[in-house]
Amino acid sequence: MARVKLELPDEFTFTTTLDVRVTEINYGNHVGNDRMVSLLHEARLRFLREHAFGEFNIAGIGLMVTDLVVTFKAESFVGDVLTFNVGVTDFNKYGCDFIYRVYNTEQDRLVAEAKTGIVFFDYDERKIARVPRIFLERCAPQQLENDEQN
Repeated sequence: MARVKLELPDEFTFTTTLDVRVTEINYGNHVGNDRMVSLLHEARLRFLREHAFGEFNIAGIGLMVTDLVVTFKAESFVGDVLTFNVGVTDFNKYGCDFIYRVYNTEQDRLVAEAKTGIVFFDYDERKIARVPRIFLERCAPQQLENDEQN
């Protein structure tokens, strides 16, 4: 079976740390795959808060996850402090990808790489919406410049 390969950039625009709690541990005595998805979600929320947004309040529009890829490189255990590098890339008129690199700095090892594809969604109208300009201005000004040049 073919393995999923993520091509992530070297540069990320946001970094946060999260402690691995006992609630993230599964029967294998390490962070469970479902819990890593929850940790990625928390990192994404912190990224949004850093830019004065909420998951359901980006100029009145929310986010909806459309796809998810996680590649695991190493185990994580209770008490580990994980560094989450977060960025946004691969824009289209309705969404983009959030990208993540998860690193255990103390042990100098890569734990996981991931991406979540998202679309902007108007939850009142129950339909996909265009990427709000303010999101581009705050989170991806280089994308806004590229759009204006084209």
